[in-house]
Amino acid sequence: MHHRKRIHLVLGLTSEGWTIKKCEACIEALKADILFGTSALPVGRKTQVRFGELADWYLLEMEATNGKNLTSKRPQINRRLKPYLTDQCVEALTEEHVGRYSRSRLDEGASPATVNRELATLSHIISTAVRRKRIPKVPCRIPKLDEPQGRIVTLQGDQIVALRRAAIQDPHPDLWLFVEFGLNTAMRHSEITSARFDQIDWTTQRLFIPDAKAGMRHQPLTNDLLAVLKRVRGERDDPEGWIFPARHSRSKSMHTVKISKAFQRAVIAAGLNPKVITPHVMRHTAITRLIEQGVPLATVQQISGHKTIQMVLRYTHVSNAHVDEAMRALERTLRQNAA
Repeated sequence: MHHRKRIHLVLGLTSEGWTIKKCEACIEALKADILFGTSALPVGRKTQVRFGELADWYLLEMEATNGKNLTSKRPQINRRLKPYLTDQCVEALTEEHVGRYSRSRLDEGASPATVNRELATLSHIISTAVRRKRIPKVPCRIPKLDEPQGRIVTLQGDQIVALRRAAIQDPHPDLWLFVEFGLNTAMRHSEITSARFDQIDWTTQRLFIPDAKAGMRHQPLTNDLLAVLKRVRGERDDPEGWIFPARHSRSKSMHTVKISKAFQRAVIAAGLNPKVITPHVMRHTAITRLIEQGVPLATVQQISGHKTIQMVLRYTHVSNAHVDEAMRALERTLRQNAA
């Protein structure tokens, strides 16, 4: 019986060497295939997979395989997606269901960006389930909301000086190094705190980032930062270990995960607005300065680790000094031709 249907198959003839034992072994193999969902037998009526069950499976699967961003995904699933979609049959999910969810979240006061992060998690749950054969196919497209273009905040020269000074004076022993990393590399928060000394190629001045957002990359390091890292490495008990080791022995990750609270203290001490100046602002600042110096966008993309050149183009609107200079150059050539 397969999905309440009796299946008759001819396995082979005795003249071909088939025995009862061989048939029994074949039947057991077919049962195993059916159990694990890999059977090629005709598909009859199946038990419907509810989103709540699939979400619970997904969380367990991600925990077992060290999935990314579980800290943010868990509340997205348990507090937002599951309460709304828990009884929804996944294979019957439609764009209309997704649209209703999005509208309900907007009505609750969530921003389009927040809703899109939740929809990205929903999409990953479904795509993971398809890859691991929990469901046969993606039931529908997950439409995202349009997000208003946010203002890119950068640090000015005097603000950088004040932030560096405050970071050095902060009680967190590694905050100053975190700030130097952010200003010198344009790396993301998590990329910085998960960096290791044994991932640095001291000859090529590159830091290998195995789990970057857009895929692994080799991050260029400035001469100044490299000199600082060499000095810090010489002072460490483990010169090949974590650059930002965990401050508590009970830490599962063995390295600092977030340094936001210490950074916020330094921002306040520097006389800056902690609601505006976050660790990510250092990334914005470094990228903007590269563009202001006329560095080609493709090179900026290689340094920043952005997935597409379009994402880098956002920064060209922050300071158009290089664009103004290009227009002046065009103007000069036209004047020369006129003369």
